[in-house]
Formats: sequence, C-alpha cells, structure tokens
Amino acid sequence: MVVRSIYGTTSVEWFLIFAIGTILVTRLCLQLTGYPQVGGGTLHIAHALWGGALMMLALVINWLFLGPATRITTIVMGGIGFGLFLDEIGKFITKDNDYFYGPSAEIMYILVVLVLLISRLVRDVKTPTVAEAMANAATIAADGISHGLPARRRRQAVGFLEVAAAQGADPTAIGHIRGLLEASAETPDRLMRLRDQAAGLIPRVFRSPHWVSVVGWLLVASSAYTLVIGVLAWIFNSRGTDEVDLYFEISRNATASWILFVSGIVTLGFSLPAMLARRRIDRAWPLRSLRMAALVFTLTNALVDFALEGFGALLNLGIGLFGLAVISYHLGRQNSARNHIRI
Repeated sequence: MVVRSIYGTTSVEWFLIFAIGTILVTRLCLQLTGYPQVGGGTLHIAHALWGGALMMLALVINWLFLGPATRITTIVMGGIGFGLFLDEIGKFITKDNDYFYGPSAEIMYILVVLVLLISRLVRDVKTPTVAEAMANAATIAADGISHGLPARRRRQAVGFLEVAAAQGADPTAIGHIRGLLEASAETPDRLMRLRDQAAGLIPRVFRSPHWVSVVGWLLVASSAYTLVIGVLAWIFNSRGTDEVDLYFEISRNATASWILFVSGIVTLGFSLPAMLARRRIDRAWPLRSLRMAALVFTLTNALVDFALEGFGALLNLGIGLFGLAVISYHLGRQNSARNHIRI
C-alpha cells in the first residue's frame, strides 16, 4: 500500500524551485562569461555531469542519515543537480548536441509542470487514511526523539493521531506514538520563523482577502473569454460568409490555440464554482479549487509563451505566479486557523 508523506509536496515544490533557479542562474552565468568549457583538449566536462553527481550525493545522504536537516540538504542538492542536468536537455535530444535547441525551454517547462501537478494531485486527491495518519505521526515522533520537535510539528502529529482515532485506529498504537511525542524535546521552529519573516516583507495591501476575489474573477473572465473566442473561431473560421469576413483566433499558432482553449475549459470549470461558493460555504475547498484553476491557467499559458518566446516568457509567468501566491497565502492562513490536517 502506498502511504503519502506529510513532507512530500513541500519537498517537491522546493526541489523544483531550486531546479528552476539553477537553470536561470546557469544560463545567466554562461552568457556573461562567454560559455566557457571545463576541460581541455578533447575533453569537455558538461555541467550535466555535475548535476548527476549532486543528485547521486543527495540520494546517498538520504539513505545514510535521518532528520529534518538531512531532508533539507537532499532537497537543495537534488534540486540544484536536477537543474544542472535539465539545463542541457538540448544536447541529449539533438544529433548535433545543440545546447541552444529552440524547444529546450518548452521541454524543461513541461517536465517541471508535470512533476508539480502530480505532487499537487497526490496531496489533494483525498484526506489521510488511518495508515497514513499513523505513519506520518510516527515519522514526526521519530524526528522528535532524534532532534526534538517545534510546537507546530507536535500539533500536526497530534492532529494525525486524532484523525486516526476517529477512523478506528488501534488505541494502543496511538498511545505509544503519543508517548514518543511527549518524550520529544521542544526545539525552536526556524523554518516558520523564516516564513513569517518572508511574509512580513509582503506589502500589507497584498495581504487583503479582496485580492482573492480580484484574482478569482479575473480567472473566470479570462478563461470565459478564451472559451468564447475558441467557440466562435470553430463556428466562423470553418465556413465563409458572403456578407462579412469574420475571423477569430486565440493564437496565431494552431497548436497553441488548442492548448489555450482546453486550458480555458479546465480553468473555468475550477474557478467559476469556487467563486460562486466562496462566500456561501465556510470550507477550504473553494480556495483549493481556485488554486488549482490558477495553477492550470498560469502554467498552461506559460507553456504557450515558452513555446513561442522561449525564456522571454518569464515576465508573464511571474505575473501568473503572483496570483497563485495570493491564493496560496490565504489558503494557508485558512488551514492554519482551522487546524486542517492534510498530507
């Protein structure tokens, strides 16, 4: 039986952040230094090899050691290694080892999006089972025995035990895990302290819940517009008229038009019910649905931008990620206020 980890989705997201950052920094450094080669004579040590070495070391460290510091180390090393490896994808798929192969940015983007979407779907597909709740509580307790626990992690473990107890888990096993938690030393929550400091840098105006409404209705409007234009293009562009010449298009690229049209359907399906229900339902699912809509819309539109403009699409991607960050920020606050337990 597959058991999801409480650390899984966050680890994947930070892994991808370090990978993307590595790609951008590598491209910038190579451009500024004139694309130097490491080696001599007939040798060229590509940075994909350094990436592979870092990913190997991340695996070995993860196998050899336990604890939060190990997880953070492997995430950083693995993310940087994956970024160095992925940056040279053009060399691996072209006969002439073309580092500047045009669709490289698009391929990188698709891989990152697939990994991110899969991690989100795995997290949000269902609430924790008894086995998952017990296993994650025990994992947190094991961390506490070896390295101590911050209050936040202790509350998460207790919440998992309550979920397991409500679903009929063995009270004896729950008692043993509670004993381990009680025996764990109290440690400061450095990660939450850093997160709070980072959140403090966000201008107060962007913390207002009104931004959720702004972003949500913009998602509804833009996806509906894309859907309408796509339908009109299918109706009118397939036949001519004698009275007036009408032509509708989402994009000048036919493949891009289909991608954007499907994205509009999916985004509207997630965003419109969420916005209609957000004010009437005191639950987390409208915000989660809205976040999924923002994720699909942002990443799919960025896919088209990367395909047509390459790395010039970073500005539009940044704008989309701003909307996604607004929704995620308020969803995180709502989950914290209500003590939602999720993998």
